[in-house]
Amino acid sequence: MLTDAQIKRAKGADKAYKLSDTGGLFLHVAPSGARSWRQKYRFGGKEKLLTHGLYPQVSLSAARDLRDTAKKALRDGRDPAIEKKQEKAARVIGTSHTFEACARAWHELNKPRWSKVHAGNVIDSLEKDLFPAIGAMPIKDVTEAILLDALRRVENRGAIETASRIRQRASDVFAYAAAAGLRTGDPAAVVKSLLKPKPKATKQPAITDLDQLRAMIADIEEERASPITKLANRLVALTAVRSAVQRFAKWEEFEGLDGPSPIWRVPPGTMKLALRLKDDTQFEHIVPLSRQAVEVIEAVRPLTGHLPYLFPNDRHAHRPMSENGVRALIIRANGGIYRNRHCTHGYRSSFSSIMNEWRRREGRPDDREVINLMLAHVVEDKVEGAYNRAAHMDRRVELAQIWADMVLADAPPAAALLDGKRN
Repeated sequence: MLTDAQIKRAKGADKAYKLSDTGGLFLHVAPSGARSWRQKYRFGGKEKLLTHGLYPQVSLSAARDLRDTAKKALRDGRDPAIEKKQEKAARVIGTSHTFEACARAWHELNKPRWSKVHAGNVIDSLEKDLFPAIGAMPIKDVTEAILLDALRRVENRGAIETASRIRQRASDVFAYAAAAGLRTGDPAAVVKSLLKPKPKATKQPAITDLDQLRAMIADIEEERASPITKLANRLVALTAVRSAVQRFAKWEEFEGLDGPSPIWRVPPGTMKLALRLKDDTQFEHIVPLSRQAVEVIEAVRPLTGHLPYLFPNDRHAHRPMSENGVRALIIRANGGIYRNRHCTHGYRSSFSSIMNEWRRREGRPDDREVINLMLAHVVEDKVEGAYNRAAHMDRRVELAQIWADMVLADAPPAAALLDGKRN
């Protein structure tokens, strides 16, 4: 058996040589004087060689421990050289395959089968609520307790349904990682029963009294907040489009802003449509723009006109505004009195209720159909859809202006929202 004294005296020679220990272990001494631990063994009828590292980084006692581990693997019918490669690969995976890296790879894989809006919502939710907490961790090291702690933070701000959606997305990421051999088990499945139950679906809250709606918009615009978010809120109020349509609005969608017939040509990809229709231009939605809506667009142009989206994300300028951007402003306005009374989607109900009440007093017999068209209550029939896209356009232009005049009566111009004193 070798001793430390023998090893320390070993010097380089003209040719490499070895100093034998026991059990196939020996010290290889190179002509340069470099000393490394090696082990001869037989597996599958063939002689093989295993390297255990350099001396003195690997001491004599440590080398013997590695030898014994290799011999145990042989007794169990395993090749220690293969196991060593697997352990090295596992260490590499641990440092390079983080939760965020796997989540982004999973997202890219699934994005083609999702709508553009849904794909944006998925990655936004992960970036906001999971990546800061566990994104940098090797995915194999994310435990049930660590994941539950991240989800509890989401629950603690009252976002119960969001926590449930994120858990499901995390579960899909863990399944993707398991299929790639990067981990075993799904901690998201284990913690499912530990989360608070999702609240029962309720109708989206909406203020449907015109005076109260005007007061709320005024309160919102008095809040200390980004002028971009305030302008986004005003445009939703004026156009009654869905929140996703507002968030994903691009400059290229607006036409004729300096002419007599300005419109917003909403692509089908951001509409509430079956996935099979989202690439069919016959199902785009045309929104006639009132004078006040054009003012909003021109007011935001100096701030975001050089970016793809009218209303970009606060943190990532080339991405759309967060789905909670306008909603959070509504909730915060005037000390929170509009929480559970109105939401971004609620402007659609406001428009429908108030304008239908107006048409019964002052409108035309077919104005109910026109109002429904303005709300893009889609008919998924190609012929009728193509017809409805431009149906009653003259009257839609008139009603859009009537609505804008009513909802923004006595309101300051859109440019006033850029005034620092109001932010």
